[in-house]
Amino acid sequence: MTSIPVKTLPSGKALPVVGFGTWSLDDEDVREVLPVALNHGYTHVDTAEGYRNEGAIGDVLSGYDRENLVLTSKVLPSNLHYEGVLRSLSASLKALGVDALDLYLIHWPNPTVSLRETMQALERAYAEGMVRNVGVSNFSAYHLRFARKIADVPIAVNQFECHPWYVRQDLVDYCHEHDIVVEAAAPLARGAVLDDPVVTDVADAHDVMPAQVVLRWAVEQGIVVLPQSTTPDHIRANLGLFDWSLDPEAVDRLDDLDRGENVYDLDLDDPIYGIPA
Repeated sequence: MTSIPVKTLPSGKALPVVGFGTWSLDDEDVREVLPVALNHGYTHVDTAEGYRNEGAIGDVLSGYDRENLVLTSKVLPSNLHYEGVLRSLSASLKALGVDALDLYLIHWPNPTVSLRETMQALERAYAEGMVRNVGVSNFSAYHLRFARKIADVPIAVNQFECHPWYVRQDLVDYCHEHDIVVEAAAPLARGAVLDDPVVTDVADAHDVMPAQVVLRWAVEQGIVVLPQSTTPDHIRANLGLFDWSLDPEAVDRLDDLDRGENVYDLDLDDPIYGIPA
């Protein structure tokens, strides 16, 4: 099996730099493709209560050694009050069939809820052993500065959209400067970047797939990637990043693609997020 490089979380847990993302996977998809990923060497699985697939993931993971896995979930912005965090976490643990999460993230900041209140709930969960590492998702550098100031536990991770069309280099640099692991959500821009002529040209030159080019570009910058796929060949190929490298000219060309163009954002009209207008 492929040997995947790792980042070390504050707990000491090794976080593989390629994980299996489960955004948009329904229960049937999860039961079909997650075993493909796990059997091929993925040990890092990323989900969220908002993905509504934790139960199916738990069913699949019950057939694998929990101690060999790194499992992440996230709490919705509608549940960031103190008791809401703890209720959501308990529900996620039950659905996933585990006693603790390796990493638990605030999925989005919610301006209507005190971040201090949310962090206090996460600190309790950490102290009681329900989560081994605490992190955030879709946080700006401003949000991170505040979180770091008030938190009594390390902010281990910031997961946010990052790909060649939307690099957010200042945010990446801030995270690296403060030992916060960057995880790229939508590292392939949900497929949009794969048809970029520069990406396809670099892929041809290196005799690899466009997705491998984009993922390799990210991991060479110290970024953890969470590609999601329902195609077994693509799932396997997304691990094939570590026996080759991008030449400097290719890296420069990919760096020049940044256009500040994101592919997703928080849908404030979705009632699941519970953020009033």
